[in-house]
Parts: sequence; structure tokens; C-alpha cells
Amino acid sequence: TEIYTLSLHDALPILVRAPIWLYRARLGFLFGSRMLLLEHVGRRSGARRYVVLEVVDRPAPHTYVVASGFGTRSQWFRNVRADPRVRVTVGGHPTMHAEAWVLSPAEADATLDAYRRRHPRIWSAFNGVIEATLGASAAVVPMVGLRLTPGVDGPTGAAGSRR
Repeated sequence: TEIYTLSLHDALPILVRAPIWLYRARLGFLFGSRMLLLEHVGRRSGARRYVVLEVVDRPAPHTYVVASGFGTRSQWFRNVRADPRVRVTVGGHPTMHAEAWVLSPAEADATLDAYRRRHPRIWSAFNGVIEATLGASAAVVPMVGLRLTPGVDGPTGAAGSRR
């Protein structure tokens, strides 16, 4: 009998995608309101894409702010800039259409200051990861606002059908 061991290199893609599978299995409630599933459209492929992101702020009802931890190079960030019509799933709530926009530097600074005060331990870890990844402080991380827009069409996806 041969035992197959899964290396970290093999397991990492599975672990990174696991939260997406949980949301799609309607288990998003496990993450509460601290995380959300963002559905966006690939700017070149036109295919639906999914990413789970931490909610950094809730500045108004039906509005969420998320950070692009890999900066402007992040694929989801680039896709959302190309087509800001997205869909958002938070917790166990139904998926909602939303409009995305990039926060101004002043808005991003204010959001990070508030986050730093609310979550000092998480901020310390987050800032360290960002510095290691981008070679810069998290203070330069772009932030994206997501305003839920009930009844407005979101991503179309490769097949061109709206869900």
C-alpha cells in the first residue's frame, strides 16, 4: 500500500480556494461579516472569478471596504477596475449586486487608521505580511469600496448570462 502525502506546495492551492467553495456551498455564515465573497469578471477572459476578502470597514449601510493585499497587481483588483459591476456575498445572506470603486488615498488612510484602532493585533500581522509581499507598508495598499445595489446587473461571465 502506497501512502500519498500532500506537500505544502500541492496543498496551498486547495487551501486558498477552500473559502470560495464554502461560500458556494452556502456556508458563508461560517465567516460571519468579517469576510465576503467577491464575484467579478475576468477583464480578458470574460469568465466569472471569485475571491474571498476581509471586510476592512463598513462606512455606511450596504457598503463594504476591502483591501487589495497584493496591491494594484492583484488580478481581482485589476478586473474590478475594468468592470466595477460585481456581486457580493456576506455571511449567510443572499448574493447581492454591487458597484465597486477605488478609494482615494485620503479615504484609504482614514479607513486604515480606523482599522488599526479596532484591530491592533490583526493589523500588526497584516502589516507584516504586506511589507513582506509588497516591500512597503500596508499604508500603500489600495482599498476598494463595494456599494450593494439591489436589482442592478452584476458580472455577466463568459456565457453572457446574468445570475
